[in-house]
Amino acid sequence: MNEKAGFWIRLGANLLDAIIIGFPITLVTNMFFVNSSNFDFATPQGNSGNFLNMLYLLLIPIFWSGYTVGKRICKIRIRRVNDQAPPKITNMLMRNIVTGLIYAITFGIGAIVSACMIIFREDKRALHDLIAGTEVVRD
Repeated sequence: MNEKAGFWIRLGANLLDAIIIGFPITLVTNMFFVNSSNFDFATPQGNSGNFLNMLYLLLIPIFWSGYTVGKRICKIRIRRVNDQAPPKITNMLMRNIVTGLIYAITFGIGAIVSACMIIFREDKRALHDLIAGTEVVRD
């Protein structure tokens, strides 16, 4: 059985994803789709980078056996708890969309609670893991 991934390794993987994937996507979409004189995140063009980043975090773990680029570098992956298989679309929708809504509704308090759950729970599962039926493990 794989060791559960703790807070720091998960944070490192998320930062790597942000630097390697998120920042370049946002930079490129802003260069091509946004007029810099009136940039507005409320427009579809202003949100194009956010949308592509969301698709990346939603779909890549499904097609790449639970990995994102950052998770692959850190040698951790997402898997389903019940059968240790890679996540399905339903798991990733629950993990990203539903939990994102909860974090937004609670003004970020849910994200802080999730971080504390990873630190203090023996199984290292955060709120999004519990909702989606997933866990993050080391390879």
